[in-house]
Amino acid sequence: MNSLIDRLISAFGRLPGIGARSAERLAHHILKAPEAEALELADAIRLAKQRIRHCTTCFHLTEADEPVCAICRDPRRDSSLICVVEQPRDLIALEASGSYGGVYHVLLGRLAPLQGIGPDQLTLEALVRRVESGPVQEIILATNPNLEGDSTALLVAQRLSASGVRITRLARGLASGSQLEFANKEMLADALSGRQPWNR
Repeated sequence: MNSLIDRLISAFGRLPGIGARSAERLAHHILKAPEAEALELADAIRLAKQRIRHCTTCFHLTEADEPVCAICRDPRRDSSLICVVEQPRDLIALEASGSYGGVYHVLLGRLAPLQGIGPDQLTLEALVRRVESGPVQEIILATNPNLEGDSTALLVAQRLSASGVRITRLARGLASGSQLEFANKEMLADALSGRQPWNR
């Protein structure tokens, strides 16, 4: 596969959730689109890769000229309440619920030993430092309700057990094995408001 169209199809096919047929459809769509539209997409991808970074406080996404994200900069947010999520997309899903006024911490993954992801690949130590140095009163564990997410939540709770902060988890209105990013905003709002003490 070395023709330009094959290369384009192959590039789309490496995206998550895109099979061979979808990759082919996307490639042909780009080829049929006006040149300006296709180049705008290419430019948006290039700029995102060059300019988007992780927040130096919570590890959410932010632009290079703003080292701290908009949520962490917002003085209206309750910095004593930290919601711990696996990925930025989980944070975005919770924000869409419109029912949370605290701040976040993004682990940038979850424990997955078979994929080589252990505690050192997560931003766990940065979270511990935040708790030790700030006025944190509660940690909400909002990892995905599946085996890896629960294992990650247990690790976080163990690392913070000596801190004295209250540790809660989202209510289990979220089905076991589901993903936060696919839950509707009402379900996420209920899970946040019905969070329970962590008692593992």
